[in-house]
Order: sequence, then C-alpha cells, then structure tokens
Amino acid sequence: MRSVAEHLRAVLDTVRTAPPVRLPLPEALGLVLAEDLVARVDLPGFDNSAMDGYAVRAADVVAAAAGSPVTLPVVGEVAAGATADREVGPGEAVRIMTGAMMPPGADTVVKVEDTDGGTEQVRIDASAPAGLSVRPAGEDVRAGTVVLAAGTVLDARRLALAAATGYGVVPVHPRPRVAVVSTGAELVPPGEPLSPGQIHDSNSHMLAAAVVETGCTVARRVTVGDTVEEVLAVVEELAGDVDAIVTSGGVSMGAYDVVKEALRDRGVEFVQVAMQPGKPQGFGPVGERGVPLFGLPGNPVSSYVSFEVFVRPALRTMMGLQPATRPVLTARLTQALRSPAGRTQIARAVATRTATGWEADPVWGQASHFVADLSRANAFVVVPPDVTQVDAGADVELWLLGGDESRVG
Repeated sequence: MRSVAEHLRAVLDTVRTAPPVRLPLPEALGLVLAEDLVARVDLPGFDNSAMDGYAVRAADVVAAAAGSPVTLPVVGEVAAGATADREVGPGEAVRIMTGAMMPPGADTVVKVEDTDGGTEQVRIDASAPAGLSVRPAGEDVRAGTVVLAAGTVLDARRLALAAATGYGVVPVHPRPRVAVVSTGAELVPPGEPLSPGQIHDSNSHMLAAAVVETGCTVARRVTVGDTVEEVLAVVEELAGDVDAIVTSGGVSMGAYDVVKEALRDRGVEFVQVAMQPGKPQGFGPVGERGVPLFGLPGNPVSSYVSFEVFVRPALRTMMGLQPATRPVLTARLTQALRSPAGRTQIARAVATRTATGWEADPVWGQASHFVADLSRANAFVVVPPDVTQVDAGADVELWLLGGDESRVG
C-alpha cells in the first residue's frame, strides 16, 4: 500500500508544465508568466500634471500668497490626451488637466484650488516650487527594465502593469483543458426522476466545479455506463482532445469496477493508498499524447478528497503554479477525533480564525457518502497514519479549502 506522499510524488513526477502560449490580456488572468516582461515604454511616458490647475514657471509665482496674489494671463489649455503645442513663456500660464502633458517652458503646476479658476487670466494665491504636482517621465518605470518576472501569477494589478508597459498579448502557461467522467449505470442527471436503485449524478458536477476553481477549463463532462467498451470508447476519444481526464467510480475491487478493468493494461496503474477516505486510486498516461488520467473513487467524499490531495496539485503543476499543494496551517482541535491505524485520515472540518489562532471543528459525518457534511466543511484536518486518537485541544495540521469566507475571516 502506498503512502499519500508516495502517490502524490508519482503523480507530480509524471505531469509536466504546459508549454507557453501567447494570450491576450483578458485571457491571461490567473495564469503564470512564461517569460520576463520588459517594459516597452517609460511610465509615465512624458512629464504630466498630477493636478487640475495651471502650468507655470516657478519663478513667476515665487512671491504669490494669500492676500498678495500674482495674476498671469492664460495663454492656452492642455487636456489629457492632447499635445502641448505652445510654450509657456515668462509671466504666462496654461490651464492643465490631471494627466495632461506639461507644456514646454513650464516647470510646476499650481493646483486650481489655489487660484480663482480664471480662463483668460488667473489669480494665483500660493507659490509653487519647481516640480510641484509634476509627474516626471519614467518616474514609475523605465523602458527596458523587467517589470514582471517569469513565474509571476497574473492578477488584476499585474495585468494593469503589463498593459501600461505596452503588452496586449503575454507569454503564459495555458489552462489545462480537463474532461470529467462519471461512471455508473445508476447515474441520472440532476432534476430528472429516479427509478428504484438510481441516484443523481453529483460527482461530475462537483469535480467539474473543482476543476474550474483550480483555474482550469472543463472541456467535457461525460457520464458513462458500466461496460468496458463504453469506458474505452470515451477515454480514447477524450485522450485525443484534452490535457487531463478525471474519472470517478469503477476503481475498487467490485465486479463492476469497469474503469479499472478497462484501463489497467493501457498505462493506468491502480493502487491502494493508505488514506481515509480515498483508498483506491488510479493514475497514468493514456492515448498517444500520454494524457494524464486520474481514476478517483466513486463515493462523493472520497472523490472530492482525492481531487484535493492528488488532482489539484497536478493541475497546478501543469499550469506552472507553485506551491502545488495547499498551504499547511496549524489549528486547535475543538473535539476529539479517532483515526484508523496505518492510514492518513483526511477529516472534514469547519475552520474558524479566532483571536488566538485557528480552530478546527470536525463535522459529524466523516463517512465517504456524507455529501451534506462535506458541503459544511471548509477545511481538512490531516491526521498522520501513526496517530489513532487526537484529543480535543491538540494542535493539528489544517488545509483551508476555498468557498466560505464567512467562517475564515
């Protein structure tokens, strides 16, 4: 029987980061830069005004003060986006808007609040030393400097920087296109009536959502029956089209575990992992392209836990995201928890951040079919295989899951 760490290592040693592609900025959100981005322009690209006001020569307003104003003729106006086409001579002023190019000759800006707002001539009630309210060209970024390094995750702020420095298309590691396959003749789409012995297909919806939450694209979501022929046909079709396949069900020791029967001689290794839930696991490359296939157990909780422990790190690795696994925190357990000897338990819990640190309250139903209790949980408590009892008040390893911010704020 493999340990959790051994099976995860086998998975991560197999998958590879996707080769770079060039994508428009709107499609690159959340992706990892594959190359350094070097600024193509200065930021700002020209000297410009930080205020609405008047561009003047500092020497002409050095004596201006409340009760002793200086009055200057207004000889022009510059709006943002316009070219400053007239030089400011001695004893002159030009109206200027925030972000507008500084006109030649001017070296400072008097903000409009320190004037009477005149359009033909302006009364200036305060001095403005040279450089006041002026944004010099290149003050933020110089052209030719690295502004975003390879390996950077592109969020909204970094996309803004890429755009501002001249990039409309960026080199990134793309989102894997993932197919999700639920197996079982008993599965019926949600919303349709059930006959005796049938259940609604929740796994494909759960796993597809988990794929999207990881940052990938669900290329296909498929339900197949309990024959080897059906499974093989679907997997062979998908392997030529997607970057990863995630199946649920059919990987254990039963008579109708068709995923195992169909794929064990076609590159997929089926093993038992020393964890609860999620003991039966399948993984391996399929098709001519060697597309990684993850064969997960069919019980919903086992399937979700397996996705978090093995599939999510693999997909993140394919995207170039690091770390591949969720951050490990420490939490205080609020109630005692028993764990099976020799197996890592991944217990579902409600985590709460308190004034003294994190607390973890295990949900009541830890069985692999308790979907309602899975939905309540926002964290995993990880109990090592050599521990069979964790007392209330003990420190435990905690993985925070995505979703419910109300309990982790």
